[in-house]
Amino acid sequence: MPLTITDEMLTAAGLSEEEARLEIACRLYDAGKLTMPEATRWAAFDRTDFETALLQRNLPLIRVAAVLR
Repeated sequence: MPLTITDEMLTAAGLSEEEARLEIACRLYDAGKLTMPEATRWAAFDRTDFETALLQRNLPLIRVAAVLR
């Protein structure tokens, strides 16, 4: 099922299509829903530019999962 974000919704959020893709990719990566390669594809960025975008948002480049025993 495709997700449609209308131009009106983007305008209301003050985002271009590219900015919205990047924002979604960053947040899904931060939440652990996407891997780094998946998130860079979502954002249509190369890895270096995507890492820069994460750092600009004060998001970590790497999440270390806690191991519970």
